[in-house]
Amino acid sequence: MIKAKRYNYIIGDLQGCFESLKQLLKKIAFDPTQDFIWFAGDLVARGENSLKTLRLVKQLCEQGAAATVLGNHDLTLIACARGFKKVNPKDKIDDILNAPDCNELIDWLCCQPLCLFPNQNTILTHAGVPCIWTAQQTQTYAEEVSQVLKSSKRDHFLKHMYDTAPTVWSEQLIGNKRYRTIVNYLTRMRLTSNLGELEFSFKDSLDEPMPNGFAPWFTFASPTAKTHQIFFGHWAALQGQTVSPKIQNVDGGCVWGGQLIAYCLEHQSCLNQTCVRPSIDVPI
Repeated sequence: MIKAKRYNYIIGDLQGCFESLKQLLKKIAFDPTQDFIWFAGDLVARGENSLKTLRLVKQLCEQGAAATVLGNHDLTLIACARGFKKVNPKDKIDDILNAPDCNELIDWLCCQPLCLFPNQNTILTHAGVPCIWTAQQTQTYAEEVSQVLKSSKRDHFLKHMYDTAPTVWSEQLIGNKRYRTIVNYLTRMRLTSNLGELEFSFKDSLDEPMPNGFAPWFTFASPTAKTHQIFFGHWAALQGQTVSPKIQNVDGGCVWGGQLIAYCLEHQSCLNQTCVRPSIDVPI
């Protein structure tokens, strides 16, 4: 539920852009004693300092000034740290894997959810909510994966997390296939069919041609969008678009030279921060 705070901000994909995050916090005059941040996941990966970014987000969460959902890059970091995936050369996460507090950071990440409700009318996941799920189903399925990541089943799941099958949800799915499908919807989804079938290859803007039978997940009638305002990141090519009156993207593509976005729930508007390239390291 929404905190008794002055302002609640939903901030899009950080991707390790530590300098941009510091500048954005200054721009919004963020006060951890009065304000609250809801991070949309992908805290780490391609930016200049994933380690400091992750440490800062963890600190804010432990202070009671922030919460975060997990993104696909956060899950990849966990899998790499646990030895189930090789580090992509494009991902600048070696500083985390070699840090003295690596295990502490990874254990903390494993305890973060896939879905949050900033208030009773608002839902946040990294990639969105498929048209075939209600808000309650989304919460329930996300919690199933969260329980696995916090349990002795974690490593077995991480070993089998990377696959595109099944491509469509069924309540009859069990075990790792079930958990993987939930993860794929909540952290990797961009295009689906009207029946919720996932398509994984498309990453471009809405102006580009899409595979036949597929469209952005938010173009289909959604039971969740009838009851909640949906916030998501993940899709940098959208550049923080309001894709419908009830659905808001907050990934401005900061790591690609775009914007880092803070959406103020009280003002129902975005504050953008131009991407800041690394400069003098100023402690925060």
